[in-house]
Amino acid sequence: GDTDEAMQTASKVLSADYKVPFQAHATPEPMNCTAWVKSGSCQVWAPTQNQDAAQEVAARLTGFGYHQIEVHTTFLGGGYGRRSVVDYVAQAVELSLAMRAPVKVVWSREEDMQHDFYRPASLQRLQAGLDANGRLTAWNQRIVGPDQLTYLITELFPTIMPYWLPRGVRNAGRWASENVIANLVKGNGAQAGAVPLPYAVDNASVEYVHDDPSVPTGFWRGVGHTGNAFTMECFVDEIAKASGRDPFELRMELFKGNPRMQKVVQIAARESGWKEKPPAGVYRGMAAHEFPGTMVAMVAEISLGKERGFKVERVTAAVDCGRVINPYIVRDQIIGGAVFGLTATIKSAVTLKNGRVQQSNFDDFPILTMSEMPPMQVHLVESDLPPKGIGEAGVPPIAPAVANAVSAATGKPVRSLPIFL
Repeated sequence: GDTDEAMQTASKVLSADYKVPFQAHATPEPMNCTAWVKSGSCQVWAPTQNQDAAQEVAARLTGFGYHQIEVHTTFLGGGYGRRSVVDYVAQAVELSLAMRAPVKVVWSREEDMQHDFYRPASLQRLQAGLDANGRLTAWNQRIVGPDQLTYLITELFPTIMPYWLPRGVRNAGRWASENVIANLVKGNGAQAGAVPLPYAVDNASVEYVHDDPSVPTGFWRGVGHTGNAFTMECFVDEIAKASGRDPFELRMELFKGNPRMQKVVQIAARESGWKEKPPAGVYRGMAAHEFPGTMVAMVAEISLGKERGFKVERVTAAVDCGRVINPYIVRDQIIGGAVFGLTATIKSAVTLKNGRVQQSNFDDFPILTMSEMPPMQVHLVESDLPPKGIGEAGVPPIAPAVANAVSAATGKPVRSLPIFL
C-alpha cells in the first residue's frame, strides 16, 4: 500500500521510539580450546558450534590438509551462537604451532565478557495510523543499527568470516559467495521478524538504516528476531491501549492471515486465564512471534514490589513448531529460551565507555538465578506439518510479554531494555 498517504489521512497517528542494547552471551563456561600440533597432524578439543570453521582455521594456520585436522567437540557450557566464531580455537592452534606442544587456552571471565561478538543494539521508530474506529490502517518501522554480521563481514572477513562460511558455499563459485555476502550486507538479519511484516495491515513499510559503530556483533540466540519482537509487540499493546482494544483481540485481528499464529495466541490466552481477572496485585502481558516456521505466544504475569522493582510470577506459552518429534525437548528449549531471554529483559545489558565494554563479570552483568525463574507452562499444538526449529524460538516473545505486563501494572509504556523499576 501507500504508507505515507495512509498516515496523512489517518484519524490518529501514534509514534514511539524503542531502544535495544548490545547483549553479551555470558556463557557460564568461558571460551576455551586445547590444541596439539604435531608433525603432520593437529588435534583440537573445543566446545564449538562450528566444527567446519574450527577445522578450517586449524588447516590455514598449520598448512595441513583437512584430513590431517581432527576436531573433538566437547560439551558446551553454553553457546547461544557465540561459539560459532572460532577466534579462541585459532589462539590455541597458533600457540601450539609455535611451541610444538599441547596448549590449553582458557579465557578469564573478564576476557570473555569484553571480547564477545555481541547482539546488535538498535534504535527503532515505529508509527501507526488509526482510522476513526481505532482500526490499524498504516504501519511504519525504521530500524537503525548494525546487522548481526556487519562486523564479521566488514572487519574480519579476511580472517574470521571464511571460517564461518561453510566451505561448500565458498567452493560453489564466486557468484554464490558474493550473493550470500550481498544479502547479509543488506541487513536481512537486522530486519528478521519484521520483514515480511507479520501483521495484516493494508499499508506498511519497514526500513533499515545501516549504522555501524564497529562493535563486534554476531549470532545471539534468536538474533534479529529478539529486538524486533520486543519493539513490535510492545507497540501493538500501545496501539491496543490507544484504540481501546483488548491486546488479545487486536492480535487476533492482526494475525487474521495466519491461522497458526491465531491458534497459539488463543491457547496462551486460554491457559493463562487471560479473560479472567488476575489475582490482586498481578498484571498480565501478552506477546506472539514467528521464528521461521515456529509460532510462539506467551503470557507473562508480574507483581510489583512494595517499594520498587517487580517479580515475574508465571509464564504461559503455546507453541506450534509443526510435527513434534520429542515433546520434552520442545518444552525444555522453550523454557531455556525464556531463561536466556529473561536475563536480557530484567537483568543485564552491555554498555560502552571510551570504546570499551564496561561490564566484566557476573557482578555487573548478572544472569538469571534459579530463585528468579518463574513457573512456566508450555502447551504444544498437534500438527502434521514438517517439524521446524525450536532452539531459538523461545527467546523473542519473553521480553515483550514481560514488558507489556509491566506496562499494564504501571500504566506507562516500556520502550527500552532491560526493564528496571
